[in-house]
Amino acid sequence: MKDQFENPLVERYCSKQMSAIFSPQFKFRTWRKLWIELAKAEQKLGLPISDGQIQELEAQQDNINFEVAAQREKETRHDVMSHVYAYGLQAPSAKGIIHLGATSAFVGDNTDLLQLREAMRLIQRRLVSVIRALSAFARAHSGLATLGFTHFQAAQLTTVGKRACLWIQDLLLDYHDLAFRLERLQFRGVKGTTGTQASFLELFNGDHQKVRELDRLVTEAFGFQPPTYVTGQTYPRKVDAQVAGVLSGLAQSTSKFGHDLRLLSHLKEIEEPFEKSQIGSSAMAYKRNPMRSERMCALSRYVITSAQSPAFTAATQWFERTLDDSANKRISVPEMFMAMDAVLILYENIAKEMVVYPKMIRRHIEDELPFMMTENILMEAVKQGGDRQELHEAIRVHSIAAGQKVKGEGLDNDLLDRIAADPDFALDRDQLNQLARPELYVGRAPEQVGEFLEEQVDPILLRFPAEVQADEIRV
Repeated sequence: MKDQFENPLVERYCSKQMSAIFSPQFKFRTWRKLWIELAKAEQKLGLPISDGQIQELEAQQDNINFEVAAQREKETRHDVMSHVYAYGLQAPSAKGIIHLGATSAFVGDNTDLLQLREAMRLIQRRLVSVIRALSAFARAHSGLATLGFTHFQAAQLTTVGKRACLWIQDLLLDYHDLAFRLERLQFRGVKGTTGTQASFLELFNGDHQKVRELDRLVTEAFGFQPPTYVTGQTYPRKVDAQVAGVLSGLAQSTSKFGHDLRLLSHLKEIEEPFEKSQIGSSAMAYKRNPMRSERMCALSRYVITSAQSPAFTAATQWFERTLDDSANKRISVPEMFMAMDAVLILYENIAKEMVVYPKMIRRHIEDELPFMMTENILMEAVKQGGDRQELHEAIRVHSIAAGQKVKGEGLDNDLLDRIAADPDFALDRDQLNQLARPELYVGRAPEQVGEFLEEQVDPILLRFPAEVQADEIRV
């Protein structure tokens, strides 16, 4: 019987890969790996640590005795020292050198940074997969004319592919922000209680170079390159806020797409995929609710609002550190990543299978295009010998009348018929039909699609082979 709350982000939405990054197994295995690399570096620099002690630690690295650590924590109220104790029971010859010279933030904060790196890498791979799917969609529909909207009112024509490029453009901005944060992410390294490395300076009898080398060796063992952060007790909490800002920006982009698709679904022009046996409504069997894009919007909103927590944490840390950061970041940071992971999975699924209805798109164009082509009609009529000022007034009068037919009587737009029947324009219906071809009104939209994809998108996609799976987790 399930009588305890279960986090929907884990149970329903995010991938196993993202959940694993923030799992106890990942966390405490990384703690042990940090202790091992610290011991190796200290041994290399001359401290009395034997190969046997290190080998014993390595043998038990993945065999985490969670129950022992949990029971010890009930007594000590200290998670790090409880795991030091539990590890020492499994590696008794090495228990005296586990965590030597370190503070709790050595394992806690460095693990947090490794989780940030792996989570950002997974988000990056998912983001590229979405961009790849949208790029294929944009190419396939680069020339399909559609109504453009400003204020959700019909504006000039664009193409379905060009609109998809707007979605991609937002994601490219997010990609570059994410890549920048990944590139600039540093390790906390080996810093001691308040970041001064005093305990390690004592261990190495005042040898500053050995302390610097210790920091370098441990940092490089985990795939980071010096320099490391200058720290108090913790790495700068502003790092969490900056990463949260990237996720918030990405969520803004995904929410915008979700809203656009929901509107397009209402217009019956483009829909998200709908499974053969999918039920849209328990009462209204005919409905095809855009539930995936709605979920995208819901989870994106959660990410955007959650980004405030790391910002407030960074803004309220006192001096070298206060512990009010810990409980908050245990929740906000993992949940932002898990929610964003879920959103991008949905986004890729939709982007790969979006359904386009060209006839409905054309129908909406035909409802509005006669108004949009009046300037072209005017120019053509002038070429036939008409007076521009008189024709301008005639078009204005005909447009108002046609608009009344559409809005007031619910009839089709008959503007072209009115103009064809007006001898002052000297244009028959065939000539007007030639002017009414949608492709004449999309400007450079098809060309822009090709140029944008080739120049800005394809170089990024080439860095990420399509066959690369988004399930690689490295520690």
